[in-house]
Amino acid sequence: MSKKVFNEIKDLATESVNKRTRSIDILPTRKVLELINDEDQKIAPAVKKVIPQIEKAVELVVNSFESGGHLYYIGAGTSGRLGVLDASECPPTFGVKPSLVQGIIAGGRRTLVRSKEGIEDDAEAGAREIEKKKVSSKDTVIGIATSNRTPYTLAGLKQAKKMGASTVFLCCNRSVKLPFKPDVIINPITGPEAIAGSTRMKAGTATKLILNMITTTAMVKIGKTFGNLMVDLQATSEKLVQRSIKTLMTVCDLNYNQAKKLLEKAEGHVKTAIVMHFKLSDLKTAKQLLKSADGHLSRILR
Repeated sequence: MSKKVFNEIKDLATESVNKRTRSIDILPTRKVLELINDEDQKIAPAVKKVIPQIEKAVELVVNSFESGGHLYYIGAGTSGRLGVLDASECPPTFGVKPSLVQGIIAGGRRTLVRSKEGIEDDAEAGAREIEKKKVSSKDTVIGIATSNRTPYTLAGLKQAKKMGASTVFLCCNRSVKLPFKPDVIINPITGPEAIAGSTRMKAGTATKLILNMITTTAMVKIGKTFGNLMVDLQATSEKLVQRSIKTLMTVCDLNYNQAKKLLEKAEGHVKTAIVMHFKLSDLKTAKQLLKSADGHLSRILR
């Protein structure tokens, strides 16, 4: 058993013992909840400090999308699951293909629902997964590793850089000593967890916030919203159908039945329906207008 890993993690903020929660195991339930909530108050300010780095990451992602490339997340454990979660939510929210944003997690699909410790140490597997994706200079790869040392993630990110992709490293510790230089390093300092080392808590929440910010902002920049409305969502459930109707009522100043009929004429696509309404066009012409505007509704209507 090597002491190498111990030396790597012993001084990490996320592995430190939180002095404020030392007696958490003997406190009343309400007090435990209040302590956890107090710690959570520190997350958003920590994320705010790294917005300049997040901005750089978004610019890389937008460039990838506009060049016909992809965004890949790679990580292990909680970090990997959060990447897969963010990727899986992009198609229904923004109407993009599942291949545009992809999450890669150590251990594959099985580890999404059941933890498997140890696989994060398989560096070769991380590099291999990136090779399988055949990433190129058109792509952006974001490695997520709260501790900043996960072998699987670092090897995958290093391989991505070797293959010409833009690279971003996201962690939650101050000391970032990597065997290669990513294009961007995002490292919000969330400090010791309420339960020492349980990085699914503050560090995990900070990670979720940042991934939300990256993909949401990138999607806004490539025209997937109109104002703050989801006009490219896929109406694949009754709730989303009703949300689509509500959006058309808001944007086009229609009543419920008018919006419903318009949505049906647009084959369920809100953005196309909006163009049809304001340009008094048929479905085919509306689609052509959107194509010529690279999907940016504002370029057609404003």
